[in-house]
Amino acid sequence: MLALHRQPRRFAGRGLSPCLFVLLFSSAVILLPQPATGNTSPGRTASSSFTARLMNLEATAKETFRFNASLTNGNNRSVIYELQTGLPAGWSSSFRVDGMPVTSFRLDSNKSQDISIELTPSPTVKPGKYAIPVKAVSDQGTLELNLEAVVKGAYALELTTPTGLLSGEVTEGSKKSVHLTLKNEGTLPLDNLELSAQTPTKWNVSFEPAKIDRLDPGSTINVVAHVEVPDKTIAGDYMTNFTVKNNNATANSAYRLTVTTSWLAGSVGVLVILLAFGLVYSLMRKYGRR
Repeated sequence: MLALHRQPRRFAGRGLSPCLFVLLFSSAVILLPQPATGNTSPGRTASSSFTARLMNLEATAKETFRFNASLTNGNNRSVIYELQTGLPAGWSSSFRVDGMPVTSFRLDSNKSQDISIELTPSPTVKPGKYAIPVKAVSDQGTLELNLEAVVKGAYALELTTPTGLLSGEVTEGSKKSVHLTLKNEGTLPLDNLELSAQTPTKWNVSFEPAKIDRLDPGSTINVVAHVEVPDKTIAGDYMTNFTVKNNNATANSAYRLTVTTSWLAGSVGVLVILLAFGLVYSLMRKYGRR
C-alpha cells in the first residue's frame, strides 16, 4: 500500500507557526491594562485631601494666627473626622466650621468643607518660627496638614500703680510720693526708658529712678514719683499725667490728686471769720442803742 503523504499544515493561511502565534498572544495579554492594586482601603479613593491656602503666617505674640483650610472626603461614604493639633507648650487652638467651634464633624461622600484654624500663642512665647502639625483623623486613615506660625517680636509697656489705684490726697504746700509700676508687656527688651509728668502750673515732679536702662520682657520695676504742691493751692481735684517712653514704646497714666488746705491755713481762716463776726457784733451793740 502506498503511504499517504500529507503536506505541512499552515496556520490560518498566514505562514505563522503555532509557537509564534502563542508568543504573540501572550505578549498581547501582558500589555493589556491591569486592575489597580495598592494599599487603598475598601471604599476609599486617593482624592481625599487636607489643604490650606496659606501654610505660613506671621503675627505678633498678642495676635491670633488664622489659617483657612479645606478638607475633602474622597470616599464613597460619609466619614467623621476628628481634628487635632500638635501645639508648643502654652499655645491653644480652635477649629470653626461654618462659623461654629468644633472638634469633629461628619463630611459627606465626595464633598469638601472649609475649616478655620485658629492658633493662639503662649503669652510668654519668644519670637521665632513654630511648626504646627494639624491632623484630620478618621477610620479611613489620617490626613495631615503642616502649618507654620512665625511669631514677630513686639514692644508693649504698661504704667500703673502697685494697687491699681490712680488717686490720692495731698496737702497744699507739701509733697506726695506716688508709687508707680512699670511692666514690659512685650516680647522684646526695652532700653533707655525715660519718665516725665504733666502737672498743673508751678507743680514739680521728680522720679526715683529718673531713667531705666533696660527692662526685659515680662519684667517689672517700681518707680517713686515725688509730687510737690506749691503753697496757697486752692483745694480741689487736680490731674497729673505720668509718661514713660523710649523710641519703641510709650505708656501713660492719669493720676488724680485731691488737694486739701493745711491745718494752720484752716485755723487762720476760722480765726479771721470769728474776728469778723466779733467786730460786727461789737459795732451793732455800740451803734444799735442810738
